[in-house]
Amino acid sequence: MTIDAVMSAAPVIPVLVLDGSLDPVELAETLVEAGLPVIEVTLRTEQSLAAIRKMAGVKGAIVGAGTVLTERHLEQALDAGAIFAVSPGLLGSLVEAAKQRGLPYLPGVSDATHIMTGLSLGLDRFKFFPAEASGGIEYLTALAAPFADVRFCPTGGIKAHTAAKWLEQPSVQCVGGTWIARAGDNDMAAVAERARAAAALRQ
Repeated sequence: MTIDAVMSAAPVIPVLVLDGSLDPVELAETLVEAGLPVIEVTLRTEQSLAAIRKMAGVKGAIVGAGTVLTERHLEQALDAGAIFAVSPGLLGSLVEAAKQRGLPYLPGVSDATHIMTGLSLGLDRFKFFPAEASGGIEYLTALAAPFADVRFCPTGGIKAHTAAKWLEQPSVQCVGGTWIARAGDNDMAAVAERARAAAALRQ
């Protein structure tokens, strides 16, 4: 699977910080059934790799690791069953490590220099992060203008009520969302409702 295929699988990628308060299998099944098969589990907690391992066994789930900061993180994510990786920034050594391992990789960018660096490394798909704090839709529209073939997954500060506006932008292929499911939110019916609404957001 390519990173383009990952980004095209659903309009919203749930970005999850899992601390053991949610059943990862139940959560993954809920998200897949609701139409959000792509799941990013951030490597911010001790439980994250175990959650990836369990979620990777759910039929239809496309599970990746977020907050990948080092090559060790990359190796741990692969060992846990992640099939893509996401970073908050762009680092050439991580790009090369992901290529060597055949792992679809989405690094974060926030300016033209980052994008040009990524292009020089053979990438044209990026996480735009932090989306709102970096200047929001207006900034991304201006930033994307010189890069006609580049597509973004804006993440950071996007809400349920603003996601559709982001997805209207030609350069935006999908968005990352933390509002779908949060640690401690054990109401799977509510998670499913939010996920279905997000899945219905199409460009």
